[in-house]
Amino acid sequence: MIDSAKLQQTLKQHFGYTKFKTGQESVIRSVLAGQDTFAILPTGSGKSLCYQLPGYLVSGQVVVISPLLSLIQDQVAQLQYLGEKRVLALTSALDPLTRRQSLAHFADYKFIFLSPEMAHQRRIQRLLKQASVALLVIDEAHCISQWGIDFRPDYLLLSSLREAIQPATTLAMTATATQRVQADILAKLGLDPTKTRQIIHSVDRRNIYLASEALADETEKKQRLIELCRQLKRPGIIYFSSRQKAEKIAALLQQQVTAQVAFYHGDLTSQDRFAIQQQFMQGKLAIICATSAFGMGIDKADVRFVIHYHLPGSLESYLQEIGRAGRDGQQSIAILL
Repeated sequence: MIDSAKLQQTLKQHFGYTKFKTGQESVIRSVLAGQDTFAILPTGSGKSLCYQLPGYLVSGQVVVISPLLSLIQDQVAQLQYLGEKRVLALTSALDPLTRRQSLAHFADYKFIFLSPEMAHQRRIQRLLKQASVALLVIDEAHCISQWGIDFRPDYLLLSSLREAIQPATTLAMTATATQRVQADILAKLGLDPTKTRQIIHSVDRRNIYLASEALADETEKKQRLIELCRQLKRPGIIYFSSRQKAEKIAALLQQQVTAQVAFYHGDLTSQDRFAIQQQFMQGKLAIICATSAFGMGIDKADVRFVIHYHLPGSLESYLQEIGRAGRDGQQSIAILL
């Protein structure tokens, strides 16, 4: 059992923090005790620390299954920024030479990030079977239930992956999941609910003020949006259910508001999406007009507002999307028009 002093020392030495956020320590202790764990922590609560910190206290590798290239790149960049060199992202972005070299030195890496599809490639599976996997992490685990049936069927094979590589411990994490989705995640991962520790914290983020406004018509709605974008502290994200509307409103705001504005949706090329995301992360864009495609992997600490121009697709989507505001703990606002 790792004592509190050792945990605090590791937290300070590798991450520069002096205290844990809500839920982090209980998840970390569960993992270090060798307990399969399913954790639901609110957006902005630092879920990545829950598997990064144990990596320094266990012998063996930490394998992280993550749904998006942008999310993987963000986590890898974060670890590298902290000075960790033993980190590998196995993605389609690797050129053939780098990929061959990485696979040749697979055992030298401490943290290995890959998508479900990459995890099921034969050579990767063979290397994972040969490795000593101390911790298998399923990040954004709600994707198993949300996408596994038809959009990304490789998610449904993660149970067989667990069986094949025999990790010492499995950690599944997400920010939002109904009780039905929670049960579905456990079942599809082959985790026994009676033997898996479930750590669930409230999604309430008290630094985000929740507001809704009723507008008479589309003209009034556009005018109110312009007013809000002029008044509110930036940066901010505006969510739309329509790609066309996201583009049109971005052009309108570019004319009416003194700020750099861009639009983001699934019809853009992967290069354009990546470029826009990087500009936003680096503070070169003040406002993003986006569909729900602008989501996971957006870990920008100082987003001051999230506005929903249209109703989100579900309550879970709403919580995920407003949770991108105020990750630095400072006062932020979420407005539903």
